[in-house]
Amino acid sequence: MRHFTELDPARTDALFLHPPRPVDLGAGRDELAVALGATLYSPATRQRLAGDLLRMARRGVRSAVACLEDSVPDDRVEVAEDTLVRELADLARHPEWAAGPPLMLFVRPRTPEQLLAVAARSGVGLQCLTGFVLPKFGGSGQPAPQRWLAAVRRASELAGRRLWAMPVLESRDVAHLDTRGEALFAIRAVLDEHRDLVLAVRTGATDLSSAYGLRRPRGATVWDVRVVADVLGDVINVLGRADGSGYPITAPVWEHFTSGPRVFRTSLAADPFAGAGTEDLREQLIAEDLDGLVRELELDRVNGLQGKTVIHPSHVAVVHAVSVVTHEDYCDASDVLAQTAGGVMASSYRNKMNEAGPHRPWAERVLARARAFGVSRPGVTYAHVLQAQDDAWHAFTERGGAPAGAAR
Repeated sequence: MRHFTELDPARTDALFLHPPRPVDLGAGRDELAVALGATLYSPATRQRLAGDLLRMARRGVRSAVACLEDSVPDDRVEVAEDTLVRELADLARHPEWAAGPPLMLFVRPRTPEQLLAVAARSGVGLQCLTGFVLPKFGGSGQPAPQRWLAAVRRASELAGRRLWAMPVLESRDVAHLDTRGEALFAIRAVLDEHRDLVLAVRTGATDLSSAYGLRRPRGATVWDVRVVADVLGDVINVLGRADGSGYPITAPVWEHFTSGPRVFRTSLAADPFAGAGTEDLREQLIAEDLDGLVRELELDRVNGLQGKTVIHPSHVAVVHAVSVVTHEDYCDASDVLAQTAGGVMASSYRNKMNEAGPHRPWAERVLARARAFGVSRPGVTYAHVLQAQDDAWHAFTERGGAPAGAAR
């Protein structure tokens, strides 16, 4: 699996000083977690889920979740299970998938029992799964965390390989201040017991906002919702430490995908869109309210989160373009890691101080992201990458959704 395979080789060479490296789906946690990128959620009721996943993979999706939980009405759960089992089997037999899985696929079940039932029924389709997303992990009235992880371990035995767990922190126990500390420390204790199974910790901003009757509007980021930002800060504090005890933590969902009336003017800077035919792209992002997504992604990264939960394919290219490591960050990170004896130095771009000791954990994360998403050439911005993806998407649709080189 590799990011940006939708771009032709000449465009890739023009954009990247160091192109993204292939990711082995049997790799360790840290390599896989950073490569998740934009994780696209779809309800498991989709009748053509297998075909949709392959088509989205051609568009650049590299991680997806088939949801049996909140996105499925209670009276359609059985139908959703049957559909999912059938589509997983179809996916496993498809030549395009058999040639090498193009994305990481997870299932979000409602209960540990449903997780095991799907695993037992899937047969050959179980080989398509990378793991499971565990909803409302550690919440009162929810299945005990130990039961969830025991179910993932049992499903791994059925598959004959490790299946990963991604618990979602979104319960009111985590949201509310008076129970948050105890809940987070209890969750950490359970995760530490099953560290070999935990790929990443996901955060559920929609449910966390619901605990206060809130919903962030267009023009606001999750970091503007103060009570939710406080929760995310505490999650990072307890579970995202850079001392070897922490876990990768993914950024919460961006839930807007159509334009609407604006209250505030955009803060999207024009400089990254200068040249290379990207000037119109800025207006397109603003018109589609994706400038808010760009801003939230920057704040996610500043606060230590990686990747993003998304619910629409239009979000994927934005998340991945912003994930490409800039030439400036790559130079800074490389300089920091080259200094084994500590000390302070001016950055290669002569615009900041690099301190080898304190900046080392940041530099290690930057280079891990560089391996998954590549390093841009000097002067290349996320806008240039996004424009290339947009051009590739138009070529994709002109071919009727067929892979490059295929007959229409």
